[in-house]
Amino acid sequence: MTQPTYLPVSQSGDVRATRPTATPEFGRAPKAGLQRHVATSALAGTPAPGEGFALTLAERACHELSVPNGVDHHDVVIGVGLVAAKRASLAGRGPTIYDVRAVLEYFGLLGGDADFARFGGLGHNYAAQRLFVDAVSVADLFPNA
Repeated sequence: MTQPTYLPVSQSGDVRATRPTATPEFGRAPKAGLQRHVATSALAGTPAPGEGFALTLAERACHELSVPNGVDHHDVVIGVGLVAAKRASLAGRGPTIYDVRAVLEYFGLLGGDADFARFGGLGHNYAAQRLFVDAVSVADLFPNA
């Protein structure tokens, strides 16, 4: 309950106005996707803005693929999405459906004789995902460049 205005208030009991403080930027790590030059090291990847959208696009594109028995559909989606995110990040932009289509063509998933065995076990193994993505070179992702 507030103090009535007609009663005297001591200086120590007076409510002071608050001032919002600015967020300190000197101790916060900058977002990797917004940096111009990201430090690269072994198994570090290439960050880009909106990499998660590549998985959504890969799920939509891989929906009609006929994955043989013994290979999990989720593993194929993860593999395609991660390589599409790498392709987009090397171009310095977010992922598009054209990145996913390029990856599907690179792995031969649009044709009838695709090798789905290479995607086995990717869904829940980060080390395998990094090795899978790092095995695809820049020249393979941009063949016409």
